[in-house]
Amino acid sequence: QVQLVESGGGLVQAGGSLRLSCVVSGSIFSINSMAWYRQAPGKQRDLVAGISTDGSTNYADSVKDRFTISRDNAKNTVYLQMNSLKPEDTAVYYCYHEGAYWGRGTQVTVSS
Repeated sequence: QVQLVESGGGLVQAGGSLRLSCVVSGSIFSINSMAWYRQAPGKQRDLVAGISTDGSTNYADSVKDRFTISRDNAKNTVYLQMNSLKPEDTAVYYCYHEGAYWGRGTQVTVSS
C-alpha cells in the first residue's frame, strides 16, 4: 500500500521561505512521477509543481522562479522549496503520487 507523509508546513511572513517534504512508502519511488498540489479555502485543488522520473519539472505560472521541486530517490522523498512566499500562497499543500495516491496535506500560512 502506497503511503505519502508530508511535513514542513507552518506560519511564515511574506518574503520568507519554507521547504516541504513528502516521504513515500510502499512504492518503487524512483519509477514514479510525483507532484505537489495546493488547495486554498473555498478553491479547487491546483497543481503547483511536478517532477518526472528523469528529473524534468513543470510549474504553475504563479510559482515559477520562486518554488523548486526536487527528489531524492535514495530517501524516497520529494521536496518543494518555497521562496519569496506571498500571502496568496496560503493553502494546504498535498503530495501526489502518479498512481493516484495523495498525502493528508500540510498547512502553509503566509502572513502579510
